[in-house]
Amino acid sequence: MPLVKGNTVVADEFVHLAEDAPLPADGAVLLSAERFLKDPEAALARNGKENVKTGVIWPNNRDVDDLLPYLDRLAVIALVFPIFRDGRAYSQARLLRERHAFKGELRATGQVLRDQFMFMLRAGFDAFEVKKDKDAQVFADVAHRFSVFYQPTGDGRVTAFHRRLMHLPESVKS
Repeated sequence: MPLVKGNTVVADEFVHLAEDAPLPADGAVLLSAERFLKDPEAALARNGKENVKTGVIWPNNRDVDDLLPYLDRLAVIALVFPIFRDGRAYSQARLLRERHAFKGELRATGQVLRDQFMFMLRAGFDAFEVKKDKDAQVFADVAHRFSVFYQPTGDGRVTAFHRRLMHLPESVKS
């Protein structure tokens, strides 16, 4: 499955580990939420070695507060869009980026559609698992379609309002 990150198609270094597969001593792995929460310290104990990273696949019906004790040690949180009209992962992404200041990779997985790509970027996602190779190139093109936004979000872009304020004389700003 192609992975779009930084507006380009990249090789996915993470392996989706099966529920019954043993936890490898090295390599980057993505664990299900259930498996991760059974013994999070065992999964995270691998970190710190070279090329060893741990991520979690988090369903949209679980509270992200369950991840708070581990946020600084997780390399990836993959939020799931089970169907295109279920947007709970958008809220999870904004909570993780804006309220909890998660700095790792925030990956969108599941029904990741090209017409929702810009909204996912604005919510704080920075990596996307897409189903088709041709969609991956479209995602990269869409990221450059808009350069100015009205609503503030956690992606750090300056809003149109704040751009206007920057060009006002100081006497008007105060």
